[in-house]
Amino acid sequence: MFSCVILRRIHASPHTLTSVFIFRTRSLTHTPSSSTSSSSSSCVQSTVKQVCSLVYDSYEDQHTHTRFSPLHLDVDPNSLTHDQVVTIVASLASDAGSLVAHRFFNWVIASSKFRHFTRLYIACATSLIGNRNVEMVHEVLQCMVNSFAEIGRLKEAVEIVIEMHNQGLVPSTKTLNWVVRIVMKMGLVEYAENVFDEMCARGVQPNCLSYRIMVVGYCRVGNVLEADRWLRAMIERGFVVDSVTFTLVVREFCEKGFVTRALWYFRRLSEMGLRPNLINFTCMIDGLCKRGSVKQAFEMLEEMVGKGWKPNVYTHTALINGLCKKGWTEKAFRLFLKLVRSENHKPNVLTYTAMISGYCRDGKINRAEMLLSRMKEQGLAPNTNTYTTLVDGHCKAGNFERAYELMNVMNEEGFSPNVCTYNAIIDGLCKKGRVQEAFNVLKSGFRNGLEADKVTYTILISEHCKQGEIKQALVLFNKMVKSGIQPDIHSYTTLISVFCREKRMKESEMFFEEALRFGLVPTNQTYTSMICGYCKEGDLSLAFKFFHRMSDHGCAPDSITYGALISGLYKQSKLDEARGLYDAMIEKGLTPCEVTRVTLAYEYCKIEDSCSAMVVLERLEKKPWIRTVNTLVRKLSSEKKVGMAALFFRKLLDMDPHVDRVTLAAFMTACYESSNYALVSDLSSRIYKENHLAIKSD
Repeated sequence: MFSCVILRRIHASPHTLTSVFIFRTRSLTHTPSSSTSSSSSSCVQSTVKQVCSLVYDSYEDQHTHTRFSPLHLDVDPNSLTHDQVVTIVASLASDAGSLVAHRFFNWVIASSKFRHFTRLYIACATSLIGNRNVEMVHEVLQCMVNSFAEIGRLKEAVEIVIEMHNQGLVPSTKTLNWVVRIVMKMGLVEYAENVFDEMCARGVQPNCLSYRIMVVGYCRVGNVLEADRWLRAMIERGFVVDSVTFTLVVREFCEKGFVTRALWYFRRLSEMGLRPNLINFTCMIDGLCKRGSVKQAFEMLEEMVGKGWKPNVYTHTALINGLCKKGWTEKAFRLFLKLVRSENHKPNVLTYTAMISGYCRDGKINRAEMLLSRMKEQGLAPNTNTYTTLVDGHCKAGNFERAYELMNVMNEEGFSPNVCTYNAIIDGLCKKGRVQEAFNVLKSGFRNGLEADKVTYTILISEHCKQGEIKQALVLFNKMVKSGIQPDIHSYTTLISVFCREKRMKESEMFFEEALRFGLVPTNQTYTSMICGYCKEGDLSLAFKFFHRMSDHGCAPDSITYGALISGLYKQSKLDEARGLYDAMIEKGLTPCEVTRVTLAYEYCKIEDSCSAMVVLERLEKKPWIRTVNTLVRKLSSEKKVGMAALFFRKLLDMDPHVDRVTLAAFMTACYESSNYALVSDLSSRIYKENHLAIKSD
């Protein structure tokens, strides 16, 4: 995998590195035949001997053998040539020992002239290998990797380190760890894996730290799927995960939406002896709240208190945020008041912003404004997020005048509206159909130095997609990429959805695979769009392939996903399979949408199987059952299937004597048009009696 770069650089591939430098050293010290060459050679030898003597004397004068002591020479390192420093370091290693040579090496590489001189590093490392001073060899090579990384020559330096194993340096776990750590810090995660594999192939045994470096590196670049792979491998090999890595993993997994996996590690590592701290518990509570699992978050809170940890303001803020996102703003406000009355944990800016966000989401803008005033009274200064939250709330309510006013307040208080503030305005205007005004606001922002982000582009792309302007949407997408902004999964999902609606599945597949190549994690909406698209095309095999892939990325199918598959199945007359999927959906606690309920029952009615239609509906709760049967009766009546409609109409009367007028009119019309007067008379009499009894009981 790795080539010997340095041999190519010095044009000496037939020789080993050691022999090359022996040759180079001898060429500087042998006696040439001509008098001119002799004079030049003598000068070189004199300089080399003089510097070697000065280095040795300086070392002796300090009366110390501390290897980290700085070397002081009355010589300008820039006056030396590249060949001279190579000869000096080799001579010192041979005659004065590794420590003296190493100190000269540290002195000379402080000069920018030699800091990136490849042969110096190799000469020093090779000489130290000859002296069997492995620890110093590692220091020299590590210095080389660090300095070469500064100028974009990291891979070259790493290849030299690997090649040193062929020159007598025993492969070690220590080398593996510091090389991989430096490569990971540079963000070259794939190359780090290559180095890891190459060194393992050379006999290096990775230890706990080796795996920890890979896990931490992937977490820092946000690739939690790869971090998960390395962490699993680490645990499988019996290595212990430290508390710092544990905290990082839980936080990163929760932030990226992999809460279930974070919880699994939380439990597993706790079982292995790690004691979760306040930060770990708060991260898990925050992750569960963001996912909408508020009940589970409160259970985690109870567990946390039971283990002796007291929740702080950040724990409470996470819970308030979670409650608000579920629409339980009054419960959130009670918890907020608990903080207000607390002596130890007063609400901070984040807490107020979370509560303001909850009221804005509920459309209770007056309460949100009241909290803003209260916040200022308490001496807390609202930040950009606080104002942006309020701006967003007013935009959603259609109150753009107040939104613009708040933007002016932000400017007056010394901080300009940021891209999120502008995104809130633009999104609100687009949703209200004021697209031109949105573009004008955006242009105004650009004049004020605003730089559009991926959210800005996604809003505009989404608006073009809604208008069916796919070409314009693609132009914006390409502009975003050319601007150096990496589209997120929401940007890709927007385009995937519109192509699926247009039955252009090749384009959808292309964007889906491209998103995966960039390490983006598909969402439930991404998968559902693909599944709906394939079902529309009638390609159920691919639809089910994507359905089964959802769990790979932590996505769970919802009622829309199931509904699309059920629709695709009954369109191909696969009613039994559709029924099985319908039952599986209900077993998972999902409520089928009305279209799915009505259509599946209707398909059974079409083949005169009213019993199966009844069974499909019987597991529904009362209200959705009544709504579904009303729709089904109207649909059957419109198609003159009076007998089947009558069957469901009687069941409807059993469940709800106050029959829907539209349903009654549709059914009666169908009966009259089919001359089924007896049925009209019978049901009219029953409705009259039940209504009469209801009035008497009142």
